[in-house]
Amino acid sequence: MKRALQLFGSYLRINVLNETQYRVNFFVQLFQSLLAVATGLISLALVFTYTDNLRGWQQPELLAVMGVHLLVGGLIQAVIQPNMERLMDDVRGGDLDYVLTKPADAQLIVSVREIRLWQLVDVVVGLIVLGVAIVQMHEGIGWKQALSFGAAALMGGLMIYSLWLILSTGSFWFTRIDRIFEVLQSLYQAGRWPVDIYPTWLQAGLTFLVPVTFAVTVPAEALTGRLTSWTLLGALALTVFLLVISRLIWMRGLRSYTGASA
Repeated sequence: MKRALQLFGSYLRINVLNETQYRVNFFVQLFQSLLAVATGLISLALVFTYTDNLRGWQQPELLAVMGVHLLVGGLIQAVIQPNMERLMDDVRGGDLDYVLTKPADAQLIVSVREIRLWQLVDVVVGLIVLGVAIVQMHEGIGWKQALSFGAAALMGGLMIYSLWLILSTGSFWFTRIDRIFEVLQSLYQAGRWPVDIYPTWLQAGLTFLVPVTFAVTVPAEALTGRLTSWTLLGALALTVFLLVISRLIWMRGLRSYTGASA
C-alpha cells in the first residue's frame, strides 16, 4: 500500500506540473461545473413545481444525489477515464512495453499515471453541493451515516474503475472499442436522479451492467438514512467480484499482448 501511495504521489506531482502550465483550463472547467449545477438546479425546481416529492425523495435529498453525481463524475474524468484511454492507445501503438518493463505492478501504473487536475473542480463543486444539501435537510448526519457514505462512495468508485478496466482491457483483442466509453458516459448521466425512479428493467441495467446505482444512489441513500445493511453488504460483494474479475481479465489480456515488435 505504501509503495502504491508513493507511486500515485509521484505521478500526481508530474501531472500537477503539466496541468498548471495551462491555467486557463481551470476557468473553463469551473464554468462547465457551474453550468452543470445550474442545469441541475433548474431541473429540480421544475420537478418540484408540480410535486413535493419524487418517489419519496424530497428536494434536499435530490440535491444530495446531484452532489454525489458531480463528485463521482469528477473522479471518473480526472483519474479513471484518462488512464483507461491512454491504456487503449498504448496497447494499439505497442507503447505498453514501457510500462511492463518498470519495477512495479503494471495495472497500478496504468491506473494512476494520468491525472487531469482541473477535472477535480467537479469534485470540489460536488462536495459543496453535498454540504448545502445536508444543511437543507436540517437533521445533519451522524457518524454512522458519514461512515456508511464513505464506504458506499469508495465501493462505488471501485466498481466504476473495475468496469472501465474490463472494457479497456478489450483493446488487447479488439482494435476499436472507444465508442463503448461514450455509451458509459451517457448511461452515467442517468445517475443525476435516484435510480429507483426509473422502470424496473432500467434499474437492473444501472445496477448490475453499469453500477450507477452503487456509485451515486447508494451513497446518497447513506446520507438520507435510506441505506440498509443488506444493500451495503451487497455492494461489498459486488465490489470484490468486479475487482477480482477485472484483475483476471487484465492478466489474461497481458498474456495476449505481443508488443511493438510483433
